[in-house]
Amino acid sequence: MSKPQPAPTPDEVRARIRRAGLRSTASRVAVLQRLEAAGRPVTHAELAEELGRQGFDRATVYRNLADLTEAGLVTRSELGDHVWRFEARREGLPHTLDHPHFVCLDCGSVACLSDVQIQIQPAPGSKRSVIGQLTEVLLKGRCGRCV
Repeated sequence: MSKPQPAPTPDEVRARIRRAGLRSTASRVAVLQRLEAAGRPVTHAELAEELGRQGFDRATVYRNLADLTEAGLVTRSELGDHVWRFEARREGLPHTLDHPHFVCLDCGSVACLSDVQIQIQPAPGSKRSVIGQLTEVLLKGRCGRCV
């Protein structure tokens, strides 16, 4: 599973935002820097709570998540519970690729499985697979704390 990554410097984050064609504002830097350090998908509510302590309101955090997602710096996913979660697409790290996620059915924790590859192969004797292309894999079960 992914472990939290060291947070990039504000200058590194500003440069990434500018390369994506966006203005580098204090709120965008704060949102992207927090997502890059998270190591797991984070909800808007979690980000708003944490960044609210730095003076950013919920609407500002949400607008920045939308802008960063549209610019391709962040991915948005829904993991079966009707809650959007956001992850930074880090350059040179597994988060630049699509990867499976694990959701604990008891505590609700979410983990990236960046180091796991999923391959679907047709069963022996089947004429063809009904799957054309996988775009998302979600595994559910009980995490090590809840077992």
